[in-house]
Amino acid sequence: MIGRAFPPVKLASVFSLALLFASIAVLNVRLHGQVILGSIVGTIADTSGGSIAGAKVSVTNSGTGERRAGSSRAGGEYEFLNLVPGLYRVEVEQGGFKKAIRENVEVTISGAVRADIVLEVGDVTQNVEVRATAQLLRTENANVSQVVPTRAIEETPVNGRNLMALTTLVPGVVSNGTTDGNAITGKNIFAAGNYQIGGGMANQGATFYDGVPNNSVLGNLVNMVPSPDVVSEFRVESNSNSSEYGRYSGGVINISSKSGTNAFHGAAYEYFRNTDLDANLFF
Repeated sequence: MIGRAFPPVKLASVFSLALLFASIAVLNVRLHGQVILGSIVGTIADTSGGSIAGAKVSVTNSGTGERRAGSSRAGGEYEFLNLVPGLYRVEVEQGGFKKAIRENVEVTISGAVRADIVLEVGDVTQNVEVRATAQLLRTENANVSQVVPTRAIEETPVNGRNLMALTTLVPGVVSNGTTDGNAITGKNIFAAGNYQIGGGMANQGATFYDGVPNNSVLGNLVNMVPSPDVVSEFRVESNSNSSEYGRYSGGVINISSKSGTNAFHGAAYEYFRNTDLDANLFF
């Protein structure tokens, strides 16, 4: 039997084909937005209300020292996007005006905070410290949400250290069915995400951890419940969410891990059980 000869395969053709398949694979990967980062926006004006263009604006993370600089636009507006949640200092300088400083501007997870600055006429070497005031109305977006801050996570008693139980601190969130308390060990695997958010169905919310989807395809289970020690804060969004979210029919739980600061921090805990501390059986 005479064998059939095949033409030699060019190495360049094999490489091109492999590159094509690799490109298709990359294009098929879902890219998710940086949903944990926040922003600072505002306007720069004088005491008469006139907008100031070209003012030098900088924001500095009080915990890490990271500094970003920019300038106000023609209408006096400025913005700093993709900021790690934390406390920031906003500084504004412009010739013919006193330097304005606003301390403790809090950027929360996936939130936009407004910091409007009014400059007073004077020497730029003079400083005016602006005291931050609480926002009465948030106009940067229309979503309905609330942040559970670090202090609440650290100081609220949680049986079983189940972080998901703290979602009930937000109005409009109720536990349902197999949640049955805070601990999830030894219970139904659907229990971790079995919460109704804003009237939605239980176990149908979307959970993100540092911007990474935390739900599985099987039953929309919550894949991982992080330890409260590594979580900085989380936001529960119940209505009118932005387009960066998807794949859910309930609400959105957006969790941010602690990113670290220039100061040393630590935590310790102990599981202590003693029958002498049990409730009595008098009745």
